[in-house]
Amino acid sequence: MKEYVAEQLELGFLELTAPFDKMTLEKLRAEVMACTRCELHKTRQNVVFGEGNENADLVFIGEAPGAEEDQQGRPFVGAAGKLLTKIIEAMKFTREEVYIANVLKCRPPNNRDPLPNEVTHCKPFLTRQLELIKPKVICVLGTHAARALINSSEGITRMRGQFYMYNGIKVMPTFHPAYLLRNDSAKRPVWSDVQKIMAELGKQSK
Repeated sequence: MKEYVAEQLELGFLELTAPFDKMTLEKLRAEVMACTRCELHKTRQNVVFGEGNENADLVFIGEAPGAEEDQQGRPFVGAAGKLLTKIIEAMKFTREEVYIANVLKCRPPNNRDPLPNEVTHCKPFLTRQLELIKPKVICVLGTHAARALINSSEGITRMRGQFYMYNGIKVMPTFHPAYLLRNDSAKRPVWSDVQKIMAELGKQSK
């Protein structure tokens, strides 16, 4: 909560949000849907807020919506999303039991990497989402998502496989499912990473 308030004050729009003790994910969703804080609102088709269990123990966070997500307004619904669903099910969860979101809520044109100012403007929304959900573990998918939550300039290859902390929550970085679609050999280290999450959450691996 302290980090969220600091971010809001720094960006100068704390007064635009409801008091935290009265905030819900639905109220936050309404704020995000109306967001015009960066240029991405001009090119988006739909805001992709996030979906899943609002009391989830496990949250997955990607970097930004892709084309299919932008069309449907839902996170991880393309080919990478189908693979993420398989990973979730292999972890003995369902999509409905976890929560899935992105750092950016709008698609960058041509699926380019998020710009620093876009992350700066959008991250407070993610921070508040996590404050409201209160997960036990966050799995960040890919370098850009990991850097948004972890104070590191390292790439995902060096960051993955170990827990970090974010506002008192354990964070496990691993490869993005889109990367796995292009690099089959990365599936084994991802399975190793998610097994650590399963152990943390008391799930027995096969």
